[in-house]
Amino acid sequence: MNSIQLVLDTKAELGEGPSWDSRRKVLYWVDSTRQKLHLYNPAKQTHTVFDTGEYIGAVVPRKLGGIVMTLKHGFYAYDFKTGNMTFIGAAELDKPNNRFNDGKCDAAGRLWAGTTSHDSIPNVGALYCLDTDWSIKKVLKNVSVSNGIAWSPDNSKMYYIDSPTKKVMTYDYDLATGTIRNPRVAVSIPNSMVLPDGMTSDEEGMIWVALWNGSAVTRWNPKTGKLLEIVNVPATLTTSCVFGGDDLRELYITSARIGLEEKILAKEPYAGGLFAVNTRARGIPTHAFGG
Repeated sequence: MNSIQLVLDTKAELGEGPSWDSRRKVLYWVDSTRQKLHLYNPAKQTHTVFDTGEYIGAVVPRKLGGIVMTLKHGFYAYDFKTGNMTFIGAAELDKPNNRFNDGKCDAAGRLWAGTTSHDSIPNVGALYCLDTDWSIKKVLKNVSVSNGIAWSPDNSKMYYIDSPTKKVMTYDYDLATGTIRNPRVAVSIPNSMVLPDGMTSDEEGMIWVALWNGSAVTRWNPKTGKLLEIVNVPATLTTSCVFGGDDLRELYITSARIGLEEKILAKEPYAGGLFAVNTRARGIPTHAFGG
């Protein structure tokens, strides 16, 4: 594996949710607390920032063009060509202190996204599934900090992280119906100070988990729970990762600097930056929303 590179020194407060648009060959990610959507074109070396006007949790490509994103309490589509934002649906309007966090699409084009509490109250969030007909269903409840989601190459397994549990869960997945069952622990994070955050998977069936407070992205075998590789990141708050590039071997990594003391920031001048490392493994494509 090659050494990690700084792609953009964005100094994001809470960089999160990277996704690769294979059709446009661009990377999307968010700075959640600053309400920013980022777009990076590696071929053209261009970086564009959009102000969403609201806390943003996740962004994914859309098959019809543009993107779908989660803002504080709902799902929205955005068309880059027209600048039009379309409201798709809301959740948890009765919980004003909750907000959407991480999200990702399955191979059928459904968007899975979960919520968390602004006030760090445990077990008040949930995991939702936005189907391609724009219907929204609650799939899991009593979630504290909904984070990484990924699927196995054959779509028979879904992996999910509720960060404070320090576990990655495996569910049997039915792609035809978008249903999960039979939860069990795939990976347990042993370090008491470190939390699993965003996640992606590769074509060998391994999962890559970003470690908040861990300065790393880690590769695991979800069948055995064994740690396979560590990618050290020059940012304590490593938040998420996704494979991009023409051959899906470029692992893009987001980070944050929110709440870090000045003495830590002095040692980590690029905290909140976008990083990348070229890997031997090839990633699974970012699936687009199908509705």
